[in-house]
Amino acid sequence: MKASMDNDAQPDRMMAAIGEAMVLGRGGDAAGARTRLIALWEQVGATGDPLCRCTIGHYLADLCDDAAEALTWDVRALDAADALTDDRAKAHHASLSVAGFYPSLHLNLADNYRRLGSFAAAARHLEEARRRLGALADDGYGQTVRAGVDHVAAALAAGSTERLSSH
Repeated sequence: MKASMDNDAQPDRMMAAIGEAMVLGRGGDAAGARTRLIALWEQVGATGDPLCRCTIGHYLADLCDDAAEALTWDVRALDAADALTDDRAKAHHASLSVAGFYPSLHLNLADNYRRLGSFAAAARHLEEARRRLGALADDGYGQTVRAGVDHVAAALAAGSTERLSSH
């Protein structure tokens, strides 16, 4: 059953719950994090708050060993980002802008397609990630995404479908 998102505080409670699930995953309990995030996805619903859907999808994709499953969640995250507004993102945290989401989302899609051997699709998403890098600050996050683009580009150029340790 989809939770009501009419109350302005509800999405922020959901974002807090998403953050708690990710702490589990970073703490080594990937299965527990996946279980919680899937339950949260079911509460938000496929047409619920775009920030929640984008965040859940992005995090769930990172927890998937299977590239096809990761691709499914990354596509959901990208679709949600397309419905997200800067006002909604800034309501959660003043530093957020939707444009800053896209480099990482396209990078992850490029990596999934690469792992699946769909090199043309991977190259298109990698180019889209590169095109959008200007939206990122020159901070730790921006540097991580830029390094990821280089890492995935090298793997793509080598024709590798192996999972990368990081991107």
